[in-house]
Amino acid sequence: MVIFPIIIVVSIVLYIYYKVAILKTKDRLEQAYFNARSRICLGAFIIAFALNQYVFYQTRISLFIGIIFLLFGGLHFSRGWKEVGHYKKEWKRLNQF
Repeated sequence: MVIFPIIIVVSIVLYIYYKVAILKTKDRLEQAYFNARSRICLGAFIIAFALNQYVFYQTRISLFIGIIFLLFGGLHFSRGWKEVGHYKKEWKRLNQF
């Protein structure tokens, strides 16, 4: 399966990109938005890593560890998704013309 390593690399690169973008901006709302986007990328990374490890090894211990990683990755992904929606609404509310 070549798709999981591609997702892993892309998500970790985007995670680093968004973390650097936080340092470049001074607006607190934009910083929170970029932090939420980085949380989504971190969740995608953890999920893809868990699935890749189970597909690669296919043992019982990798299944249990993969389930734990899937839970943590899913929590990061869902919280980031909710935060991105919230901060988009706030940005639109504050920047109406």
